[in-house]
Amino acid sequence: MFFKLCGTIDSIDEKRWQKLKKVIACIITTAFLFGTMEIALKMGGSTFDSLQLTGLRFLIGGAVLAPMAIKEYNENFRDKGEKLSMKDYGWLFLVGFMCIPVSMLLFQLGIERCNASTAASIMCLNPIFTMAIAATFTNEHMDRHKYCSVVLGLIACVFMMRPWDIQEGNSLIGLLLVLGASITFGAYTVMGKKSLTRIGTFTQTCVSFVMGSIVLLSITALSGRPVFSGMTESPLLLAYIGIVVTGIGYLTYFIAIKNSDATTGSLTFFVKPAIAPVLAVIILHEHVMWNTIIGIILLLTASFITINDAFKARRATA
Repeated sequence: MFFKLCGTIDSIDEKRWQKLKKVIACIITTAFLFGTMEIALKMGGSTFDSLQLTGLRFLIGGAVLAPMAIKEYNENFRDKGEKLSMKDYGWLFLVGFMCIPVSMLLFQLGIERCNASTAASIMCLNPIFTMAIAATFTNEHMDRHKYCSVVLGLIACVFMMRPWDIQEGNSLIGLLLVLGASITFGAYTVMGKKSLTRIGTFTQTCVSFVMGSIVLLSITALSGRPVFSGMTESPLLLAYIGIVVTGIGYLTYFIAIKNSDATTGSLTFFVKPAIAPVLAVIILHEHVMWNTIIGIILLLTASFITINDAFKARRATA
């Protein structure tokens, strides 16, 4: 698929080939780190409060992205004598609120109530929801390939949730919470697209992460829950979740997008469903049932149709 985008090896000059290798390395790294996300968050949920862990991990993740964000901000704004307006900060606040106190909190609460492998697979449906939400609320249009992807994604969701006989380790509330997280993450993605090009990938993500984290940690403190206490009990786990999974994971994801495009970057969610269940079996000793396997196959098929259609559209435009 990469070679369809960039041509054969023989036709790619050295500079483009180096760039392509960088994109591939970033996608593989991101897919692996995101593939460990649900496992790490499930383990963290037994030590930290749900609100606390979600707020801290994105606060730390935002700090990891800060150097890239500052560099990008200087290039896009400060060097031109411009700056973000209060309207921009207000919009970034809304984007961050949708991501962290809404989507990612639902995700954490859901992971604690269902299997990590199931949560990972359902969360990978978010590109399908992004496409449907974008077609509903923006000027993006659905074609037959996109409709096919949405239908396959919804069928995959039914198989992974298996509502007729919920798998051991899963609960209905946990599955619904993760599904809600996947849908609202799609909404967050659509919201972010409106300003991403103008504000900048790293700048927008860093600022929205920090704002969303501050809101959630404020709610945590006002509700009498721990904010920073207990961090010394599992410092390595918190560091892995905050620095490695959230910080470096999103960093490599956005580097891949910056050196290619969002469609190529979304290959991360094409690879992750094949990694997360295997790691859940090895580390958490979960059992991956037949319905999850069928759901993953349908999800991969839907993702392939979407990505292949996007690449064909790009080649036609080119």
